[in-house]
Amino acid sequence: SCSDSGTFLGLGTVTGSVAIHIAFSLQRLYYVKEAHGIVVTDVAFVPESRGGRELLGGHEAALLSVAVDSRCKLHLLPSRRSLPVWLLLLLCAGLIVAAILLLQLAFPGFL
Repeated sequence: SCSDSGTFLGLGTVTGSVAIHIAFSLQRLYYVKEAHGIVVTDVAFVPESRGGRELLGGHEAALLSVAVDSRCKLHLLPSRRSLPVWLLLLLCAGLIVAAILLLQLAFPGFL
C-alpha cells in the first residue's frame, strides 16, 4: 500500500511481517518480524485527513495490517528527528574555525 502523500510504502508478508519503507529509495523505516504470525492479507495507511491526523498524534504515519485470521493491528511510524538548518550551519562554521586554528598551531606562519 502507498500512503496518500506517496512518501511511504507499506508491505505485508506471507510470514506475517509488516514493514514501512520510503517510497522513492526503499529505505526501511519500520519492521516488525511476524507481527501477525500468519499471512498478512491487506495493509492500508490511515488517511491524511483531519480524523486521520487525530489518530496519528505525533507520529509520521500509521499503517493498518490485516491477517488471514481477521486480526487487525495498527503500526505507528515515529516521527524522524532532523537537525535544524541553523544548527547545521553553526556546526560547519565551528569546524572551519577549528581547522584554521589547528593549521595555525601546526604551521605558525600559516596566516
